[in-house]
Amino acid sequence: MARKGLRIVVYHSKQCDPRKCSALKLKRHHLVWIVYNTRELPRGAVVLNPFSERAFSPADRERIERRGLVALDLSWNHPDELKLFRPRGPSRCLPYLIAANPVNYGTPTKLSTVEALSAALHIAGYTEEAARLLSVFGWGSTFLSLNEKLLEAYGQASNSRDVVETQKRFVDF
Repeated sequence: MARKGLRIVVYHSKQCDPRKCSALKLKRHHLVWIVYNTRELPRGAVVLNPFSERAFSPADRERIERRGLVALDLSWNHPDELKLFRPRGPSRCLPYLIAANPVNYGTPTKLSTVEALSAALHIAGYTEEAARLLSVFGWGSTFLSLNEKLLEAYGQASNSRDVVETQKRFVDF
């Protein structure tokens, strides 16, 4: 696991090419737990969900320490399944970040599972753990360099509202 006592779980929907799946590669390196049934997700863990109305922030760190962090590995081609998902913990979306993975390089907000997990860990103050997850990918350090200023700024926010305000300063919607 990423850190003793830090529980990182991925719900895997089996919708992707296993050879390209970042979550399965993390599992092979013993950095995450993979579950294939939503009932196996830890209760009360922070769930990274791009359709959540609340932004992930450093305020979520305490819950991650107590309950864990969950990523949903679903295809961007099947967003309807994600909309039906009912998390067993607080749902959070990540703020604006740029993908560095080979499939979606340069695309804002279309992150791979490892990018989402690493971003959340970085924002919550687990910078070493975030870098460790990305270290098993040749392009992993590119994600951190592309998003360095954003991740640092989001990490300085105190809550979800501050993260949204920080995002507005960087991105002209």
